[in-house]
Amino acid sequence: MGIAILSGVIDSLDAISAKVSNGFPKWESHTPGTLTPVPDASVPSRFLACVSREETAQKLRKIFTSLGGLGSTVEILASKNLQAVQAADVVILCCKPQVTYTILSEPGIKEALDGKLLISILAGITLRQLTDWVLPTTRVVRAMPNTPCKIREGMTVVSNLVPSAHEEMDRSLILKIFSSIGRCRFLEEKHFDACTALSGSGPAFACIFMEAMADGGVMMGLPRAEALELAAQTLQGAARMVLQGGAHPAQIKDSVTTPGGCTIAGLLALEDGKVRSTIARGIQIATERASELGQPGKK
Repeated sequence: MGIAILSGVIDSLDAISAKVSNGFPKWESHTPGTLTPVPDASVPSRFLACVSREETAQKLRKIFTSLGGLGSTVEILASKNLQAVQAADVVILCCKPQVTYTILSEPGIKEALDGKLLISILAGITLRQLTDWVLPTTRVVRAMPNTPCKIREGMTVVSNLVPSAHEEMDRSLILKIFSSIGRCRFLEEKHFDACTALSGSGPAFACIFMEAMADGGVMMGLPRAEALELAAQTLQGAARMVLQGGAHPAQIKDSVTTPGGCTIAGLLALEDGKVRSTIARGIQIATERASELGQPGKK
């Protein structure tokens, strides 16, 4: 997920740079009375990625170099967490939940995070836990992105910011990071386990439904590749009608469902299989499991 986030940010900044080279304005605001651009402090200018092994570092160098543009400027550090945190203004924690304390308790890390913004994308690790492991001056935020961030179609939920002198800048920076890889919304932390289940695990649930639709097409004689394409594009189109058109899913369903037609026949078959309650229960179970992740005594 760390690779997905960083790749999305770089891709977004490269796109802005391309617009500048094509004659588009680079800055939206200028110093009053002059034409001098005002640098945006919330736009990232240096990128450091931390991994534990040199073999992984070599793989990441190839990945980011292949992106071109700013990708080649990413600095990959192996087993040098302290060095990276000292050099950074914003730290995104993308490790596995069970090793969070080990990383944050490394000698010097707590001091290196003093006065900085720490963004955790870890499922199950609460703000209370994180704040207990760092200095009171470290600004801690939780974010929950999902895998479609890799293609800049992600959904990220961020915990509400604590009021401070840095709140406006932190909000701007967080939005620039996560809006570059999809949609971003701020919510209270109490909703995070449900968000983890719905948008974090959601792509897996959606893919099960998509695969089943394609299987049905194959059963009725469609070639596998075409059946999968039809299913994927159909789900994407329906989702965009909700997000971009503001239509409720029930409205879209009703507009397709004609009296005595094939759609209502198929819908009744799905209802026979308790499709609604099964999917909703899946979200419930995933939410309950998400609440256990990262907690003592839970695996």
